[in-house]
Amino acid sequence: MNLAILKQRPLLIASMFGAVLLFAQEPASVRVTGSVKQPTALTPEDLAKMPRSSVRAKMGDQEASYEGVWLHEILKRAGAPSGNDLRGKALATCVLVKAKDGYQVVFSLAELDPAFVDNEILLADTADGKPLAGDQGRFRLIAPKEQRSARSVRMVTEIEVLDLRK
Repeated sequence: MNLAILKQRPLLIASMFGAVLLFAQEPASVRVTGSVKQPTALTPEDLAKMPRSSVRAKMGDQEASYEGVWLHEILKRAGAPSGNDLRGKALATCVLVKAKDGYQVVFSLAELDPAFVDNEILLADTADGKPLAGDQGRFRLIAPKEQRSARSVRMVTEIEVLDLRK
């Protein structure tokens, strides 16, 4: 075998391994799509520029302090109806949150609006001061006031606003 090829092999293997890791990483943004005026993709840098909040929540048997942006703020930025505009036909709108692993949950648009209920839902990008990663995904929805954490979705990739009017 050519000596030059042998010397380059570790570099070649390392670059191939790096490409596999890059492909396997969590999405760098969460998309907001559907019945909104401004479909968008939000990166952690975008979320860092928005009004930040934090909540303590227990997921399984682990409790953490999650930080991120209230989901209603993200929906407002995308142009979903909110506040006084959330009435009439707009009340037949729901929000489908999708995860990388195929898990999906639904919220009515009204239950996400603080003008209707005191049930704020957080799109978190950090836990205990560290960026989310691994099996949490880069983004996690936190529903801290719900009795069960079934709608606290990990690995969030998309938030789709759906108009259900017929």
